[in-house]
Amino acid sequence: MDDKELKQRTKDFVHKCVKLTFELPKTNLGRHIASQLIRCSTSVAENYRAVCLAQSKDSFIAKVSIVLEEIDESAFWLEFIIDENMPKKEMISPLLDEANELTSIFYASRKTARLKK
Repeated sequence: MDDKELKQRTKDFVHKCVKLTFELPKTNLGRHIASQLIRCSTSVAENYRAVCLAQSKDSFIAKVSIVLEEIDESAFWLEFIIDENMPKKEMISPLLDEANELTSIFYASRKTARLKK
């Protein structure tokens, strides 16, 4: 998978997370989760773009580490939605699978970059 495809994949992940937030209950908890999920999922895509522009190996590793933290937080909020028995579980499972796949991709990238240091 090249940078362009991964940029699109992270962007698609954000769009799906945002669409999910529209379906959450309009309660204090629902709004809080929506805000948190929007924040961390958008951070995945925007920080991956920064990874692509990294000017050094150290910068690449630092930036991809941020992406890993944000995709992990996105997965946490998706799991939390499931734990709270909120609606639209059919939307959440594929998003959680994608978060896990993206985590694997970014983890492998960071590991490879560290080995080549």
